[in-house]
Amino acid sequence: MDSIAILDFGSQYSQLIARRVREAQVYCELFPFDAPEEKVLAMHPKAFILSGGPNSVYDPGAPDLPEYVVRSGKPVLGICYGMHLLARSLGGHVTASRQREYGRAEVRPNSTPSILPRAAFQAWMSHGDTVESMPAGFHATATSDNCTVAAMEDPARKLFALQFHPEVKHTEHGIEILAAFLRAAEIKPEWTPGSVVEESVAEIRRRVGTAPVVAGVSGGVDSTVAAALVHRAVGSQLTCIFVDNGLLRAGEPDIVVETFGKTLGAKLIAVNAAEEFLEALAGVAEPEKKRKIIGEKFIRIFEREALRIAGKPGDQARFLVQGTIYPDVVESRGPERKTADKIKTHHNVGGLPEDLGFELVEPLRFLFKDEVRKVGLELGLPEALVWRQPFPGPGLAVRCLGEITWDRLEILRGADKILTDELGNAGMLRGDTAQAFAVLLPVRSVGVMGDGRTYQEVCALRAVTTEDFMTADWARLPHELLARVSSRIVNEVKGINRVVYDITSKPPATIEWE
Repeated sequence: MDSIAILDFGSQYSQLIARRVREAQVYCELFPFDAPEEKVLAMHPKAFILSGGPNSVYDPGAPDLPEYVVRSGKPVLGICYGMHLLARSLGGHVTASRQREYGRAEVRPNSTPSILPRAAFQAWMSHGDTVESMPAGFHATATSDNCTVAAMEDPARKLFALQFHPEVKHTEHGIEILAAFLRAAEIKPEWTPGSVVEESVAEIRRRVGTAPVVAGVSGGVDSTVAAALVHRAVGSQLTCIFVDNGLLRAGEPDIVVETFGKTLGAKLIAVNAAEEFLEALAGVAEPEKKRKIIGEKFIRIFEREALRIAGKPGDQARFLVQGTIYPDVVESRGPERKTADKIKTHHNVGGLPEDLGFELVEPLRFLFKDEVRKVGLELGLPEALVWRQPFPGPGLAVRCLGEITWDRLEILRGADKILTDELGNAGMLRGDTAQAFAVLLPVRSVGVMGDGRTYQEVCALRAVTTEDFMTADWARLPHELLARVSSRIVNEVKGINRVVYDITSKPPATIEWE
């Protein structure tokens, strides 16, 4: 299968480049710019894309273009900083722009562009440097008011460079421009949900062989699709373990057990470990510590259950299946993203104990959420299950801010159920909101109920729209619906006397509060 290697030089849009390439049904992976050559070339990329970045090519210690990129003789697309690297490494000259250019700009193609539209279009610029003189073999294919070389190419060597960002939605025809590069690189669109399932099943069988496997399942989309993939590969070798950690939504344990048994037909063991988790979390308020405690507790329970299933030491499962997806890796600064800043630890990425007694099987590790859903449908999972709203691995522990107690969890469960029920009644749990939930804040406010003064906790409502969960916008819910939810929570959930609505996008915020 044809593939592309994307080298990340620190751009805020690097993940968007990967998204757009995959939307064109071409497999790609995102590598740090300084990833070992052998690691990048091991995927046998048919072309390279160089991302933008915050540096100037002349900054001390600024990232350089790896020599193997040009040496490979493969097609290359340089974007913004990637354009500057390509120009400089091939003998061109880059200099500071007379005027920095940020935001929309009109790009005017000349008469010879091979991957650009013929007519002028609006594009998203974000640069302070510009290509002053092009390398031998290149010619300019577009200009803008502040940039004499807004795009350039060397068609003989299939080297292309853009000063603007085609991956962002603000750029008109951006998707078509990327698709034109893929055609110029003669890359076939072969990466489909069917091919993902086929390749994943083959890889799981190769790696696992005849060994027993356990899967940690929560009833969420990611863990269910991961388990379904492994079950397709190894059948009865798989035992699924559902741990009720006391941090689930209202009625969720019963729903998970019933749904999972009917859907997959895989062996399922349900473990009630609520007391163990709450005891371990007692007095803990710091979110990173919560995540690490929960991650380790899950593993210890999986180890214990694997030994119990086997019957004797040495016979227990060696492999553990997890529903880790690509946004988890990015936000937790997994090993594939060693140059990125860590945003927060995901319990199934950075929250696992060092003495892990399993080898991890993570068939969804390089998939975005929408791709996971497509794979789930390809596997024949019901739409209602595939389109369930995401629920974090640490559960309500990261929505119950501050110290966790059973009483506070029950308050949060009640508020969350009201929000979910009202959104469901309004038909807004799928397209209108990609994720919606309640958060219990460790903040008390004064209120008046009846003729008495109250001093109770505050509930925040969060609802977002997003395609890939890498970026998100707050959902514009109808005021009447918000009023109804607020009224019901204050009147029906004892312990809450104030409701607020979170109107922050991602970035700067994350979707979850912790």
